[in-house]
Amino acid sequence: MKISAFDARVGNLLEYQGKLWRVLTKNHVKPGKGGAFVQLEMKCISDGVKLNERFRSEDKIEKARVEPRRMQYLYADGTSHVFMDTENYEQVALDAEHLEAQAPFLLPNIEVHINFHNDAPIGVELPASVVLQVTETESVVKGQTAAGSGKPATLETGHKVTVPVFINVGEKVKVNTDTGAYLERA
Repeated sequence: MKISAFDARVGNLLEYQGKLWRVLTKNHVKPGKGGAFVQLEMKCISDGVKLNERFRSEDKIEKARVEPRRMQYLYADGTSHVFMDTENYEQVALDAEHLEAQAPFLLPNIEVHINFHNDAPIGVELPASVVLQVTETESVVKGQTAAGSGKPATLETGHKVTVPVFINVGEKVKVNTDTGAYLERA
């Protein structure tokens, strides 16, 4: 199935140059001159080679034909992450190296889609956003009025994000799983 390069998401599997690739990062770029484009960093499933590729708005890319299965994340086990099929309760372990960009958004019991290619698990598609609790952040000094500025915060999974100054330890925030950025207070 052909999709626009702008519709590719982190974690998607693409067929490009005769190989199967997983999207690691995605950046929209709108230069002062010329048309907008999207920059995709991809990793080859078979040999682990990384590739940075630019696609224009009119470019189409082939999304890999995979069988998505709804699964629930259970726990991390050393160098792998364990998921359970919600229909037949079968468990599947995925190597942590396949989930390097998505691991900071995995919480126990979160529902995800795992893509299978030739009956082998090859990738995870996360929801568009997740709710995580703030475990560390700086305290705010009363009268600090730097408009538009934020402060660093560490979330329960270890992910670091910039949050507004009114967010405190213990609060839950919504985070975009594509960019890793703060969206709103939950």
